[in-house]
Amino acid sequence: MGKKTIHVSDFSGTVLGADDEAVRIVVLEHPDLVAGPVQLDATPVEVESIDDAALDVAVVEIHDRHGHGEPRRVVLTASEFDAMATDVPMAQLLKTAERVRPPKARRSAEKVDYGTIEHAGRPHRGRVTEEESRLVRERLDEVNKRLADAGLRQIDPADPEHAARYGFPVER
Repeated sequence: MGKKTIHVSDFSGTVLGADDEAVRIVVLEHPDLVAGPVQLDATPVEVESIDDAALDVAVVEIHDRHGHGEPRRVVLTASEFDAMATDVPMAQLLKTAERVRPPKARRSAEKVDYGTIEHAGRPHRGRVTEEESRLVRERLDEVNKRLADAGLRQIDPADPEHAARYGFPVER
């Protein structure tokens, strides 16, 4: 038995032929996006006008008392932001402004427990615990769906490396 994959434009529902190019679009931010980035497939013709429709925007963070310690992110047109500079042109102001350094990541705060279903099977350099191995073996479909949704490699029990790492029986 074989499998056939049919690619369809998420925008129009148009079926893409075997020779048609599918364009992948990753939506990073949108008012209706609630659970992080998503990807959509489209035809090249459907996305031709995206560059023409693109806006010149400024994305700023406002650090004030109204944010209760958290910055507020605001997106506005570049021309609206530029108009806020009344003493010196914004282009000059941005060239001479103090640079912001990103905060250093704290390693201890990033400790991930791969022995939970939320993280089991994710690629990592550390030792695979028995709990992680058990979760991957017992709930492989769920783990692979989560990995695929995150754009990560999936676990293949027939792959000798994966079989050894997660304790799958090796077929000979």
